[in-house]
Amino acid sequence: MTVLPATQREVRLLAKPTGLPRPEHFGVVDTLVVPPTEGEVLVRNQFFHVFATLRILIAGATQDTPFPVLNAGDTLVGAAIGEIVEAPVGSGFEPGDLVSHWLGWREYAVVPVAECTRLDRTALPDPAAHLQQGWTAYAALTRGVVLRPGDTVFVSAGGSGIGSMAGLIARRLGAGRVIASAGSQEKADRLRTELGYDDVVVRGAGPLTEQLAKAAPDGIDVFFDNVGGEQLRAAVEAARPGARFVLIGALSGQLATDGTGTTAPVELDSLPLIHKRIEMRGFSSDDHGDKDEWTKRFGAWLRAGKITFPHVRVKGIENAPRTLLEVIEGRHIGAVVIEL
Repeated sequence: MTVLPATQREVRLLAKPTGLPRPEHFGVVDTLVVPPTEGEVLVRNQFFHVFATLRILIAGATQDTPFPVLNAGDTLVGAAIGEIVEAPVGSGFEPGDLVSHWLGWREYAVVPVAECTRLDRTALPDPAAHLQQGWTAYAALTRGVVLRPGDTVFVSAGGSGIGSMAGLIARRLGAGRVIASAGSQEKADRLRTELGYDDVVVRGAGPLTEQLAKAAPDGIDVFFDNVGGEQLRAAVEAARPGARFVLIGALSGQLATDGTGTTAPVELDSLPLIHKRIEMRGFSSDDHGDKDEWTKRFGAWLRAGKITFPHVRVKGIENAPRTLLEVIEGRHIGAVVIEL
């Protein structure tokens, strides 16, 4: 029988920020470890995901998203992987089961059974790899658009958790040329060497339309958009006839230093959309229930050395608030995971 500690640590929002959050808005606090009741299980978290969308939850706007509002005093939330340590009879789970759930940012979580998903320990070689956002990228590139062999693909925010997977997956699906955007020349160089992008345009290093024209002189066929804003405008200008755009994020608004991060306005010339027959689709992988297809494919690719899991692993819940601010600033490449 597992001996549980009396207390555990979790990260709470201490105060609602105006604009971007700062270290003083967060605190790591001790709370009691409580047993689960009927319909619940107790999970010892092993890893949780640090993601930039928390900026929106902290700002308080969750319209059209599945995420909850975070108020002062609330514990932060996010995808987590852990092991069940207590499960009441009839819960359908057993101690030792590896599960995923949404109550990260704490060492132990009491999770409703309905919100817990059992994971196959053999599906992926590393439990933390279940926190990759490859399903979002894979679904967007197989359900949101039709990626054809030889296509030139442009991935905005190509070093983000989703963007890094999108670039790798596009290559595996047959793209002929894959281009990314990045926020600095240093990050652009890393995207080329570490993720194999053919070229990278750099935000703030000159007009993006000119940079993209050089990176894709024959135009782009697919735009995987995490950002919106100026990058969406540049993609419209660079699009070839019949280009397909799949919009899965709006970081230009979410990470803005002013406002709440809940809007991402952009001005587009609609004539090129018409003349080039550009298809533009907002997309969410939540509309598709066949994630197992991706997990099996990803696991096979990982074991064969055909793909990697780009990620940064940070140890210790005490480092989680600082890590969140680094994610919002765009310092890291790939998914960012806290290891407990």
